Amino acid sequence: MSEKKKIPKVLKSLKLRLVLIFLFIGMIPAVILRGGILRSYKTKAVSNRSIEILSQARILGNQIVFNHYLEDISSEVINSQLEQLSNIYDGRVMVIDSNFHIIKDTYRLDEGKTIVSEEVIRSFRGEEISKHDSDNGYIEMTIPLTDSESKEILGVFLVSVSTDNIILNLEYLKNGALIIELSILLVLLLLSTLLAMKLVKPLVNMSSGIMEIESGYAMELNETAYAETEEISARFNQLFGRMKIIDQSREEFVSNVSHELKTPLTSMKVLADSLNGQENVPVELYREFMNDIGNEIDRETKIINDLLSLVKMDRAAADLNISSENINELLELILKRLRPIAEKQNVELVMESFRPVMAEVDEVKLTLAISNLVENAIKYNHPGGWVHVSLNADHQYFYVKVEDSGIGIPQEDLEHIYERFYRVDKSHSREIGGTGLGLAITRNAVLMHRGAIKAFSTEGEGTIFNVRIPLNYIAS
Repeated sequence: MSEKKKIPKVLKSLKLRLVLIFLFIGMIPAVILRGGILRSYKTKAVSNRSIEILSQARILGNQIVFNHYLEDISSEVINSQLEQLSNIYDGRVMVIDSNFHIIKDTYRLDEGKTIVSEEVIRSFRGEEISKHDSDNGYIEMTIPLTDSESKEILGVFLVSVSTDNIILNLEYLKNGALIIELSILLVLLLLSTLLAMKLVKPLVNMSSGIMEIESGYAMELNETAYAETEEISARFNQLFGRMKIIDQSREEFVSNVSHELKTPLTSMKVLADSLNGQENVPVELYREFMNDIGNEIDRETKIINDLLSLVKMDRAAADLNISSENINELLELILKRLRPIAEKQNVELVMESFRPVMAEVDEVKLTLAISNLVENAIKYNHPGGWVHVSLNADHQYFYVKVEDSGIGIPQEDLEHIYERFYRVDKSHSREIGGTGLGLAITRNAVLMHRGAIKAFSTEGEGTIFNVRIPLNYIAS
């Protein structure tokens, strides 16, 4: 399959396109004006020439009738005037009698011949005919020769005049107009280039500003020349701010991951060095240290597993293994697995189901999400406290509520609880083995199901997590 031809960079230039647009817009009036002037000149010149010749022909026609030239063509005065008219206007003059015979032809080609044409016939009916043949370059007119007393039409006066001199003048005008157009084009090219550079300058400034931001010499883009550039600058600054936040979050995440993975290793190193630095270590102490090392290994494993879970959650929703599940049974199974932890913490674990619920979910990911919520509710609780899990549904969603009587979450921390490795009480979390990834995993799992999760808490009194998930999975 052949690759598409790339458009040269210069042709994609906005500056070039603006110059071409300005040239096009500027030249349109010049071209229209040029065409209009030339057409107007030609029409006016032909009209003036026709009127002038017609006036001369009428005068000469009256003299032809008055001097009875149609009966006797020997009049030197009339013949001289006919020749003069023909020479002045570079044309041909013919006198036609009532029998349609050409009695006088200044070209001396058709004398004595008969002429029958539409124009001649119409003139014998009393019409004055004037016709311009632009293709062949001549003006032809026929004038009836009428007796002033009897009003009888005695003959026809036919004049055919060349328009070569008009065409020649028109060519001179065209050449002059072309020179003017080229001059206008050069001026427009200069002005268009200057104007395009001025119009594009804010974009060039934006490009330079972005390069400065990239190099670290500037912190934001501020181009307010146009409303559009001002809006783009504001949008870019918002995007850049978000990118900085994301970059900071990434750095913080990497730092947290490094710290979280390093802490169990450091503990194991300290314990191992303590054993290696002593001779004849008592078996009881050896077992105690090895037990501690095993706990740290378990803790390291849990962190790695949670990180792997997050990586899986970050993938596309196409990785979901959707199936129709009985949510009541799924919750009962989750609570059954966690009940030993609740009993160990002396926390009462209760489930309440309002109706049977069947839904299209990924069983593994939803189980992980709900398990994290319930396990957190147990771990961050008081001895003798309680955890209440309820299930309800309507025609579109099912709802899971996890409520506890635990230590609660301060209001200023609620908006951060879904961030990776974020802990409200770091020391207490360390004691109970939290990784700071559980709620991030839960939130991702809920969002992958096109659901929503909200938290409400009062410090010292307890926390409520409300989860809403569609009964039917909504594919993207």
